[in-house]
Amino acid sequence: MALLHLPQAASLTNMLPLNIRPSCVASISKSFNPPSLTVECKASSSVRVSDQTQQVSRRSGDFQPDVWRYDYIQSLNNNYAEQAYKEDSRMLGEEVRILLSETMSRVDQLVLIDTLQRLGLGYHFKGEIKKILENTYNVDKFKNKLNLHATALEFRLLRQHGYDVSTDVFGSFKVKTGHDFQRSLSKDIKGMLSLYEASFHLMENETILEKATNFTSKSLKDFVRNNTEHELTCQVKHALELPLHWRLPRWEARWFIGEYERMPNMNPTILQLAKLDYNMAQAMYQEEVKSNIRWWQRTDLENKINFFRCRVVDNYVWGLGMKDGPDFEKLRRVIGNLCAIITLTDDMYDVHGTLEELEIFTETIARWDANDLDGLADYMKVAFFAIYNFVDELTSDIQKEKGHNVHSYLKKGWQDFCKAFMVEARWYHGGKTPSLKEYLENGWVSIGGPLLHLHAYVLMPNNPIRDLDLDLISLHDQHSNLLHVSGLNFRLLNDLGTFKREQKTGDVPSSIQCYMNDSGVSEEEAIEHIKCLVHETWKKMNEQVATSSLSRDFNVTAWELSRTATFFYYYGDDTYTLQDSTFKDRVHSLLFEPI
Repeated sequence: MALLHLPQAASLTNMLPLNIRPSCVASISKSFNPPSLTVECKASSSVRVSDQTQQVSRRSGDFQPDVWRYDYIQSLNNNYAEQAYKEDSRMLGEEVRILLSETMSRVDQLVLIDTLQRLGLGYHFKGEIKKILENTYNVDKFKNKLNLHATALEFRLLRQHGYDVSTDVFGSFKVKTGHDFQRSLSKDIKGMLSLYEASFHLMENETILEKATNFTSKSLKDFVRNNTEHELTCQVKHALELPLHWRLPRWEARWFIGEYERMPNMNPTILQLAKLDYNMAQAMYQEEVKSNIRWWQRTDLENKINFFRCRVVDNYVWGLGMKDGPDFEKLRRVIGNLCAIITLTDDMYDVHGTLEELEIFTETIARWDANDLDGLADYMKVAFFAIYNFVDELTSDIQKEKGHNVHSYLKKGWQDFCKAFMVEARWYHGGKTPSLKEYLENGWVSIGGPLLHLHAYVLMPNNPIRDLDLDLISLHDQHSNLLHVSGLNFRLLNDLGTFKREQKTGDVPSSIQCYMNDSGVSEEEAIEHIKCLVHETWKKMNEQVATSSLSRDFNVTAWELSRTATFFYYYGDDTYTLQDSTFKDRVHSLLFEPI
């Protein structure tokens, strides 16, 4: 499972074309109403392959061992889990809570909320933040319409928290005779930075926010070129590299704590709480990683089969990216373990399995009968039971905790996932390059997004499970638009990060090759087109997060999955697979190195 590659020093403009071409919008729209997956297995019941009785030629991904070793993880000893630190955190939190309530200016309150969120402290003050934003929305909405910084910040925070706000609030900043922004605004760097960050919360047909992205990007790049020592230069460079809306929150907190410490208006109490909270959260995450690596050792999968990528710590980061708060411990651990089994399955379909073996395996998953494994290769029996037992154990846990039997939904999620993999295996072994539309109609499922979202839903704490919601999540049709557009975004990011490596090892053509084949364009042009589609899926995803009938906590997992993908692949090619030293250092800072 691998997602996004961007040049290390790339600006946002290089990363994604901001003037969206009509062909780009058409491509994404054509694939926006996916058909239900009803792929039939074509394997004849008489076809039986055993890896003991036949010598077969197999591909190899040449995957390297995991850089994170069991002994190192188990040896971790973090003092920040001790009770004394919890009491310090509580006392500091009360001081900040008073500060938040006593801040008189509404703009200052919003600045403080933004600061707390970027420092990773927002979850401590959910009630206070909700009350302030509700008052802002219902009573004091956009009273500072001539202050660009205040207007853009308010717009971003309200949209981020699910409030319905119109882009009309930016009308006072446009020229009177057109739709462009007033050029004089470019001198207001704080306002430009706020408008830039707000613009990435755009939805479809919000042209003014697309114009805002273009206008602010140009102005901010001009500012950086001419102001190397300004107090905002570092923040502007950081934003141009990647907008806040697309960043992994815990990794952003690590960076912003260092940046906040250098700010002239830094509050020492807030800074102290931020550092302490980051280190305490690390202590919590380390215990969860220890639990996951012990689970992994118990499965003994690494010794039973050796053709797949073992990435226990990195798999945990996927769960951490989807929910990082203290209430979501089980979700993080289970998602991490799920990603380990997804990776095993992915590598079996993409690299190790023969077409005949994969047909039989897909048929076996469709039957879901542990007593009927006729003809299944021995290594596939191990893979089957890894999936089968994982579903059974999670079903039992959910039944005990929430009184709801989710077995049929989890089973269907895996069946659809394997069917989508089988489609790609037939393409590869048949030498077929599908059209981009055909590829995306299958690829949004094969990337694993729907499966991850399904598990996240049943694992949400304090969230009752409803069959109506599960039906919506499991349909894989036009009614599950949130999951569809999230899956598309996930797939496109994956392809941008992995296609070069997969070209070398041998794999189904990616969206990049599919578009090249469709249109006869160069690889560079195809990459730009796929980046354009990523931008389009973010717009659709913003709209779906705001309008989906599912819970807000669940809806934002669509954002969180894409942010996690960005964390994995921004600094190098397919770092999930290759685990280069830069990525290892980032994971080490995120999980193991206290501030």
